[in-house]
Amino acid sequence: MRIAGLILAGGKSTRMGGGQKALLPLAGIALLARVIARLAPQVDEIAINANRDLDRYRAAGLPLVSDTVPDFAGPLAGVLAGMRWAAPRGATHVASVAADTPFFPPDLVAQLGAGLSPEARIAMAVTPDPARGQARHPTFALWPVDLADDLEASLLAGIRKIIAWSDRHGTARVTFPARPYDPFFNVNTPDDMQKAERIAAAYMQG
Repeated sequence: MRIAGLILAGGKSTRMGGGQKALLPLAGIALLARVIARLAPQVDEIAINANRDLDRYRAAGLPLVSDTVPDFAGPLAGVLAGMRWAAPRGATHVASVAADTPFFPPDLVAQLGAGLSPEARIAMAVTPDPARGQARHPTFALWPVDLADDLEASLLAGIRKIIAWSDRHGTARVTFPARPYDPFFNVNTPDDMQKAERIAAAYMQG
């Protein structure tokens, strides 16, 4: 496999009050910079899916890919944009991560890749959940780029939920163990940022 990384930063950040939350600092380092540093060793190359403030994202020095489906169609539209960018570059898969989730596992992509099979062409991260058994993290997944046409047709037909589309193609659920902190904790609100600061202070270096 040749795997391209895709950082999903194409949303509106409405719960953070607008703007680009991925560019906000966490313990002095932008969320986006933390995500790039964590993803880079795991993939062959990286692009950022962004739809606004593109000049600010260009400062990261990575390719930018914007949604090809209109009206902020959600993370699946970002995945499609990543597939369209990655396929001509020889990638077989796209590994997607969210730009507001800086603590995801350093072996995320390797573990997702190990979960693939002929019956499960997509691999998605899950964590134990006391109430539901498992909590799925749909933006943290490994996608074969040859499903791009099917995904585009589904988006144009109105499908927006990741799981509604991914389950049609067989999806492996790859379990990541619980830690002292949630590795898939994402920053949506100012209160979340304060919690992320506490996690970074307690468990992260740099």
